[in-house]
Amino acid sequence: MRHVIAIDVGGTGTKAALIGPDGELLHQDRRATGRERGPDAVVEDILGLAAALYAHGAEHFGEPAAAAGLAVPGIVDEDRGVAVYAANLGWRDVPLRDLLAERLGIPVALGHDVRTGGLAEGRTGAGKGTDRFLFVALGTGIAGAIGLDGRVEAGAHGFAGEIGHIVVRPGGIACPCGQRGCLERYASAAAVGEAWAAVSGSPGADAADCAKAVVSGDPNAVRVWQEAVDALADGLVTALTLLDPRTLIIGGGLAEAGETLFTPLRVAVRRRVTFQKLPSVVPAALGDAAGCLGAGLLARDLLETTDPSEVTA
Repeated sequence: MRHVIAIDVGGTGTKAALIGPDGELLHQDRRATGRERGPDAVVEDILGLAAALYAHGAEHFGEPAAAAGLAVPGIVDEDRGVAVYAANLGWRDVPLRDLLAERLGIPVALGHDVRTGGLAEGRTGAGKGTDRFLFVALGTGIAGAIGLDGRVEAGAHGFAGEIGHIVVRPGGIACPCGQRGCLERYASAAAVGEAWAAVSGSPGADAADCAKAVVSGDPNAVRVWQEAVDALADGLVTALTLLDPRTLIIGGGLAEAGETLFTPLRVAVRRRVTFQKLPSVVPAALGDAAGCLGAGLLARDLLETTDPSEVTA
């Protein structure tokens, strides 16, 4: 059976799968990323995992994988297949596409983790059937994916979709990117967790704890939550003014709060639009599988433009 390898590398865990011609999951694997052992070890682990998947496919499905897709965090030059920078993994200018293609002898596609997840959400998840969408992941930081007619725009330099660095509070909290007042310093899961920990006096509190307190009616939690929602709405309205998406897909850890987030967020966005057309605001559908499924889509797309016989080990 013809299939592809899909790998989604995270800061702490790596998800992998063999995916069939109709998008079915034929085999799955999850492993610790192992960043504590250093950047070179992480790269070697990825190559080893891919080789194991390749061998598994050959043994169990009659033939080895025809292509591979790899999604990684940080700054990614998808045209060159290079992980330009990933602070949490210690990577700088790692030619992952070439390294993996050399190891396996098959075509390899490399993508940014959030853009790759957005690709899956747009084609097979919450945005299925939508010609234009914006996918926003609210996690430790905030990043996005701009969907256009079944593909995701990377930008000229690999920075497209970095909505987390829209300045929503000029002169506000310092951001590691060098600006002050960036959206992700106010509306990411990490930011909400930090704000609630400070207000509640519980150093270990996180965004999920804040959401629970909101549901229980804690006025301090409601204030912290609403401040995050307002900041998020400001950033989203800026983005939809520029991009005019038909569907706005919200995922990531903060979106797991469900209607505790979506009900006030829809109200806040609606209040801010004037001439803009209000998009549908929907939760992501694929959860933490999005990145891996998107990596599989990258690999399958590659097969449409690459003859596997042209790639040799």
